[in-house]
Amino acid sequence: MSCGEPHETPCSEVLEAVYLYLDGEQDTAHREQVRIHLDECAPCLRQYGLEQAVKALVARSCGRDHAPTDLRDRVLLRIQQVRVEIEQVEYRAE
Repeated sequence: MSCGEPHETPCSEVLEAVYLYLDGEQDTAHREQVRIHLDECAPCLRQYGLEQAVKALVARSCGRDHAPTDLRDRVLLRIQQVRVEIEQVEYRAE
């Protein structure tokens, strides 16, 4: 996924690190790089919003620190499916 514009931090790296960013598990420099990228890149910002919503939903639904492994696996699989669907729609739009 990419907006087609050059970025200091590639889209693939930002999307791989989105959960670390959401959880505040990155050092300040990496966190700032992701934040700048999200400010510049609408497709990554949309994906970040999706990840943020899923994380919030799991937190509300499970009421635990961590989602059960099978739920987490199903959610991650569905997120990957949605990513592919979004990429296909964006590719067809080009």
